Amino acid sequence: MKYDWFFNLFFFEINYKILKERKTFTDQMGNVLSLALPLKRIISLVPSQTELLYDLGLDEEIVGITKFCVHPSHWRKEKLIVGGTKNFNVESIDRLQPDLIIGNKEENYQEGIELLQKKYPVWMSDIVTLDDALAMISSLSQITGKQNSGEAMVEQIAASFKKIRPFNASVLYLIWRKPWMGVGRNTFIHSLLEMIGFTNVLQTERYPELSEEKIKELNPEVMFLSSEPYPFNEQHLDDVKQLIPKTKIILVDGEMFSWYGSRLLKASDYFKNLVL
Repeated sequence: MKYDWFFNLFFFEINYKILKERKTFTDQMGNVLSLALPLKRIISLVPSQTELLYDLGLDEEIVGITKFCVHPSHWRKEKLIVGGTKNFNVESIDRLQPDLIIGNKEENYQEGIELLQKKYPVWMSDIVTLDDALAMISSLSQITGKQNSGEAMVEQIAASFKKIRPFNASVLYLIWRKPWMGVGRNTFIHSLLEMIGFTNVLQTERYPELSEEKIKELNPEVMFLSSEPYPFNEQHLDDVKQLIPKTKIILVDGEMFSWYGSRLLKASDYFKNLVL
């Protein structure tokens, strides 16, 4: 009929509005986002949260990741790389036209996030404790329509950490050399160390540089050399051993201590198998 096209278009728009329900969410930095659900084009700017989104079953919805998003490995070939965590390729992001970008206060840079927030909804995490991480998992699973999977994951992680036997030892956790840098208070790593029974000898804030004299002064019972961001390996053990010969020095998997997404499902078993 003459007006069939008009009625078809009208009913298409009605159905589309029903399917795309708009809801309001508040991220962990207090930003309020209005999102049209279900989400279809998501960009993740944080490696540990990228892995989480994969484990929540969002293979089709994720369209862009950073060059540091190494898990799952096949996504590096299947998704568009939009730069690093500290230097976004805004043109690549614009080509993807995301309906949500997921970032993190510590891992991303403020100027870049603020630029993206002018164009797109950006959900930001701010994680210092395990409770913060569990809240992030719960929130993102709700936003992405994977609430059942997310809540099951939260319950499993929380239960697994309750079974860890406390280590009861002082520790210094190093993340860099030349200069030496350690992990202090107000960090996710510090929170996990304290949770599993270590006393962090570095009580200053965040990630301070350390002189050799300061390391000797701290004199921890245990020193962890992390696999990231600096790739400590066997050849670095002697360098540190010369500074504090009585300290037990252990190479550790940095992802287990610093990745606050679904990697936490594996972290408790890793911690329980640490040999001091």
